[in-house]
Amino acid sequence: MPTPRFQAHPWHGLELGKEAPAVVNAFIEIVPGDTVKYEIDKESGHLKVDRPQLYSSIAPAPYGFIPRTYCGPRIGQLCARRSGKEVLAGDGDPLDICVLSEHKFPHGDILLRAVPIGGLRLVDRQEADDKIIAVLQHDDVHGDWSDISDCPSGLVDRLRHYFLTYKTMPGEHREVEITQVYGREEAHEVILTARADYDDRFANTGD
Repeated sequence: MPTPRFQAHPWHGLELGKEAPAVVNAFIEIVPGDTVKYEIDKESGHLKVDRPQLYSSIAPAPYGFIPRTYCGPRIGQLCARRSGKEVLAGDGDPLDICVLSEHKFPHGDILLRAVPIGGLRLVDRQEADDKIIAVLQHDDVHGDWSDISDCPSGLVDRLRHYFLTYKTMPGEHREVEITQVYGREEAHEVILTARADYDDRFANTGD
């Protein structure tokens, strides 16, 4: 009998991409218009409901993570060096990515090819939680952007505002800070560092 085939785990079973870090695979969890925050269930690989969005802030672009990356000690150390902040470690999740495109995606749980152009160095409760900013490969409007400096300042401000507020719960004061907005070359460094963290954490565990 033929061997059954199953869908790959989006974090561990998909590839970073042969052209990484210039072009990477991105697994999209949420899209603009979602009133519920979805995220990957790390054990099963299924998309799960994390929580309803309690405020009016919505994702400004498709948002998810880069497979086979991990924000661990190396990412924490890189963030501490570049920001001058006391950073204990990475946040223990795959590296986040926000993908700019003129196209409207009706739902998450999709895989796409993205071109990193920069990132936001976010520190959340002394943990590094970088957000890679990318454009959809071959996008008609944004596809020729090569660096975050190509983005209108208003768009960068919108991204900053979203990531500074999207985790906040009612009545909570959360210590979240974006210490830097960085360009393509540093985004590439962050991606490769997160890949090294992934190899350190998962290479010999079978997870």
